[in-house]
Amino acid sequence: MAAGGATISAQARLSYIALASIRRGGGHVAKRHASSSSSHYKHSDFTGGPWTGSYEPGQPTPGPLGDASMFGAPKLTPKSLKNHLDQFVVGQERAKKVLSVAVYNHYQRIQEIQRQDEEIEALMQQRARREMSERQAERHNLDDDFHDSRPTVHIYKPRLQSPPSHPPPADLHNPIVDYSPLTLEKSNIMLLGPSGVGKTLMAKTLARVLEVPFSMSDCTPFTQAGYIGEDADVCVQRLLAASNYDVLRAERGIICLDEVDKIATAKVSHGKDVSGEGVQQALLKIIEGTTLQISSKQERGSTGKGSSGSNHPANGTGSNGNNPSGGNGTGAKGEVFNIRTDNILFIFTGAFIGLQKIIMDRVSKGSIGFGQPIRSSSEAADTSFKGEADLFRKFLPFFTPNEENDTFERNPLDLVEPGDLQKFGLIPELVGRVPVTTALSALDEEAMVRVLKEPRNCLMRQYEQLFQLSGVEVRFTSGALRQVARTALGMNTGARGLRTVLERLLGDAMFEAPGSSIKFILITEAVARKEQAPLYFARGQQAKFHAMIADEEEEWERSRSTESGNGVENFEQYREKARVSGVI
Repeated sequence: MAAGGATISAQARLSYIALASIRRGGGHVAKRHASSSSSHYKHSDFTGGPWTGSYEPGQPTPGPLGDASMFGAPKLTPKSLKNHLDQFVVGQERAKKVLSVAVYNHYQRIQEIQRQDEEIEALMQQRARREMSERQAERHNLDDDFHDSRPTVHIYKPRLQSPPSHPPPADLHNPIVDYSPLTLEKSNIMLLGPSGVGKTLMAKTLARVLEVPFSMSDCTPFTQAGYIGEDADVCVQRLLAASNYDVLRAERGIICLDEVDKIATAKVSHGKDVSGEGVQQALLKIIEGTTLQISSKQERGSTGKGSSGSNHPANGTGSNGNNPSGGNGTGAKGEVFNIRTDNILFIFTGAFIGLQKIIMDRVSKGSIGFGQPIRSSSEAADTSFKGEADLFRKFLPFFTPNEENDTFERNPLDLVEPGDLQKFGLIPELVGRVPVTTALSALDEEAMVRVLKEPRNCLMRQYEQLFQLSGVEVRFTSGALRQVARTALGMNTGARGLRTVLERLLGDAMFEAPGSSIKFILITEAVARKEQAPLYFARGQQAKFHAMIADEEEEWERSRSTESGNGVENFEQYREKARVSGVI
């Protein structure tokens, strides 16, 4: 069949050597085989298409789903966070929105950073696979087996074995190109407001629903490094403990620094200000972003509790940024954790007593001349003021709809500017690192009543549950709630004063009721005014108990209508009256 009359067996025909000898012989069998092969396919059919012979999982998905989102619908949204805050905090609508947006943006930043890390890891794995395929191709060259076939084309250029000793000079006409991805910077937030309005409560409420570590530290015991007290980086150590000693999770957590106004620069200092400006200077690099070495030192009688240190321990044991303990909840004594604070969100809260006077001095009109208003010192110390809507809207840093009612109470802390915080005692470097500032308003009587009965963990439900554990039912009339709110409002401690008033009212009842025949306790307006003792009812006096509640509610509605000049205004008040009296 081939040239020279050589006969090839079937076994030899299947071998690569026989095929090569047939090809070199130039026989008609090879020509017939080539003609039959060319009728089935051509080499250009597999080289001109938009496909490749390798599969890369990190590449974008083509087709109709190529533009679809890789993450789906977000699990958390600013509206969902605010709705969750509404269940625990009364009022403070703008502060809830600002805090929800700040936390949501931080959550999105964390998701984006994680996505970029996964993308970089996938690219590194792809590069490793390409290098492995190149090494395998070098060890086994297919061109030696198929002599007449087309030579192998290397798609990827071979790597340089060693960098050049003298890099080429940079072209002045072509700028340096940086291929680093876009970096989303964090926006720290500061909450201002008087004591007892919900600053700490909002931070603690969000900590329960977030999937990132959260820690809260008080700035009052902070001192400069080397002095008696806590160092500033102890807040990062608490975040590490809250993240179960997982460094990667701690580097993406949230730190709330409470009572930040207590580290303001002292007006009169008889020496070095170690608890004021010194602490602010120590917080600068932590807030901006640095690498801290947190040393775990267990205390006596405690596990998993440590203290922070800025230097490496003498024994030399530590870690290089990873978690050597594997996140087991405890840090061995002497372990050092390297934590970066670039992606940690900081939330500052403080009462800033006296800041409203600085703001009013800046925005108020002058008192010199005929017909000019004179602002008293008591007005400067108030946490709210009425009137001057145009002046308030002029200096307000955010948009609000026009309000025709000029008697609406306004919060002067809404007009705060960075210059006001600097006059209060914060250094400009710290103020510049906290771009978002929002204020919380003081609670009035109506808000105090809502705090008593509307939140999920309201005081009414707490005391009702506390008495139910002893088999006793306690009820408050509407007049009693109003009187409790007015008494707590006069204490100037915010919502915290409500518990003080209730403890005074229910102190004797909590002593007498357990283990006695008392099954019902009624707190009326007269009881709240301390004009009489709480009303006790036995087991068989349930009807008398509910009848007295109805009588008290009718009397309170009658007195209220007399003061306002009309009766019940809408159905909501009727339903509230029926609910309090026990009808529904």
